[in-house]
Amino acid sequence: MGLISAVSSLANPTRFSAFARRALPWLAGATALTLGAGLYLGLFVAPPDYQQGETVRIMFLHVPSAWLGMFGYVLMAIASLGVLIWRHPLADVAAKAAAPLGAAFTFLALATGSLWGKPMWGTWWVWDARLTSFLILFLMYLGLMALRSAMEEPSRAAKACAILTLVGSVNIPIIKFSVDWWNTLHQPASVIRAGKPTMDASILIPLLVCAIGFTLLFVTLHLAAMRTELVRRRVRTLRLTAASSAGAFAAEPAE
Repeated sequence: MGLISAVSSLANPTRFSAFARRALPWLAGATALTLGAGLYLGLFVAPPDYQQGETVRIMFLHVPSAWLGMFGYVLMAIASLGVLIWRHPLADVAAKAAAPLGAAFTFLALATGSLWGKPMWGTWWVWDARLTSFLILFLMYLGLMALRSAMEEPSRAAKACAILTLVGSVNIPIIKFSVDWWNTLHQPASVIRAGKPTMDASILIPLLVCAIGFTLLFVTLHLAAMRTELVRRRVRTLRLTAASSAGAFAAEPAE
């Protein structure tokens, strides 16, 4: 009950901002240590693959980026439920802050996938089911950010983006299971799968450390973006209040 009460208290924007201010330095430190260790292990310690050679090292950037591209959208979908159903005061803030981060990691996954595909497949891009569905994910991120920017009323923008996010969430299972449902060039799951992972520990351990480091990076940046967005909204509210008060004062008849 104590943990639930502590989490519930963070629904208050002021308390959340105070929590983020205290947590961010620790998260940033953990991110730097974990991500640095993961990249060192992946780029300098892990052995070359017997088939892919040194090209396998792209995986230590590509796989965590792809995971976070999907994670960001799932986070936005959960936040969208908070907007539409529970009216959570931080739900739209979380969704808005996650969109550019998810788009950035999705783009990084697409870019690193192309770099890997050129020597492995002989081409930068193929209209493979996994690649195409991931490109759609990137376009959905861009579309959501454009929709929010095009709407001036924050509450209307929040609802519209929440509905579109939930509609687009059908793409997430398509991305995940595309390699199982269709005959694709993309390799099937190697880590999260029925049975044990197919990777050797010399590759798997650096990959998992990189995944943890990139996830901590996402969480750190997301908390910082949410805190910044709360400040921006507070400033907007103060400006609107001041403008309303000034208008009411100007409308009062002179004595």
